[in-house]
Amino acid sequence: MDYKRSNILGRIDWLTVIMYLALVFFGFANIYSSAYRENHPQIFDFSQRYGKQFVWIIAALFLAILGVMINTRFYYFFAWPIYILSILSLIAVLMIGATIHGSRSWIPLGPFHIQPAEFAKVATALALAKYMSYYNRTLSQFKTLLNVSLMIFLPAALIMLQPDMGSTMVYSAFILVLYREGLPTSILIVGFLFALLFILTLVLDKTIVIAGLLILTVILHLFIEKKMKITLKAVIVLLLTGTFLWGVSRLLHRNFSFYNIIFFSLLAGGLAFIPFLYRYKLKRSAILYLILIGSVFFAFSVNYVFNNVLEEHQRKRINIVLGIESDPYGSGYNVNQSKIAIGSGGFTGKGFLHGTQTKFNFVPEQSTDFIFCTVGEEWGFVGTFTMIAFYVFFLLRILFLAERQRSSFNRIYGYSVFSLLAFHFLINIGMTIGLFPVIGIPLPFFSYGGSSLWAFTILLFIFLRMDAERMEIAF
Repeated sequence: MDYKRSNILGRIDWLTVIMYLALVFFGFANIYSSAYRENHPQIFDFSQRYGKQFVWIIAALFLAILGVMINTRFYYFFAWPIYILSILSLIAVLMIGATIHGSRSWIPLGPFHIQPAEFAKVATALALAKYMSYYNRTLSQFKTLLNVSLMIFLPAALIMLQPDMGSTMVYSAFILVLYREGLPTSILIVGFLFALLFILTLVLDKTIVIAGLLILTVILHLFIEKKMKITLKAVIVLLLTGTFLWGVSRLLHRNFSFYNIIFFSLLAGGLAFIPFLYRYKLKRSAILYLILIGSVFFAFSVNYVFNNVLEEHQRKRINIVLGIESDPYGSGYNVNQSKIAIGSGGFTGKGFLHGTQTKFNFVPEQSTDFIFCTVGEEWGFVGTFTMIAFYVFFLLRILFLAERQRSSFNRIYGYSVFSLLAFHFLINIGMTIGLFPVIGIPLPFFSYGGSSLWAFTILLFIFLRMDAERMEIAF
């Protein structure tokens, strides 16, 4: 047993381990600098954030060793129990969780608080890898795609109830994993178009958006079916049903909105057009029609979701990024101060412990969500470029390890590790420089916080154990 364990340690990808340690300790240095107090200079001062972070780093190293010591078969056979346990923890936090910064996301354990949402990412990655690798399921099958979607949606929905929109959005990173495992490109394109439609509906008047959808659908129908008469008949049916509904609304003295008239015209027109679809076997037309119905309904629902699901500060942050409103002293304050701090660093930075913007708390959450500001102010362009390049190389290394796996279970889990870390990395840095709304997600291995550091460490070192055993185990 000792020989086998030492053999495993010999096959661990130590380059990834070294990069992990470099990120963790460089992150700690920036946490120390951002939270530094002259009357509390000691690293081991546990009343300060850097003292607590040091303890969490030591605990993370023990978790890393534990993750490497446990056999890959354990993760494979216990993937479902781990997933179920994570779901139960997310339910528990809704009932007994502590509310911090407006979200019921934490379970108090003595002097510490654990955030189950961070560990649920690991559990979901394991469960997804287990399900997808079982008998080599393919995403071209509707049942498989539905089950996978539910597996990802369930923890995301529970996290959204806390509410924690940042952690909820992280689950969209699994799309990259599914795409690698055969998700049809058409679904990916449709998902991208719906995201674009969401933005356009917020920026433009809905009348313009709906009219654009109708015109685009007519053009696509002509291009796909190449049957002018069928297209004209469809347009005429839509106009007639729309005119009829408008006339009914006037007779009944009801002010039906333009959106209601369009939506119900499409439904009624679709029912009237079914015989044509069946007679001429217009399968692609039917699919295009369903996409149009879904798009119009989605456009109608955007305002409801935006105004009733998102918190006020989240709505303002999205509006600021989209240029709809400007609030430099309110919701836009964080991003505005973040840009000032990063820009003030210049080419080489102000030097370690010499950042003024972060020292005087001009940047809120400067050791957590906005830790990148400290890097920019104290290390300048040189430091930020080096840090980003190093992180990109780290992610590419994980991608390389994932691709070389012989087991589909290992490969799917490896891509999950890459996707989750890459999503956090891109969104966190993007929101500090104003490219994305501030949604409150940490920079992996950098940001202050025990739960996120432990979860990311477990996520990574489980995969390193899998990689070390890739030649021995193939599920």
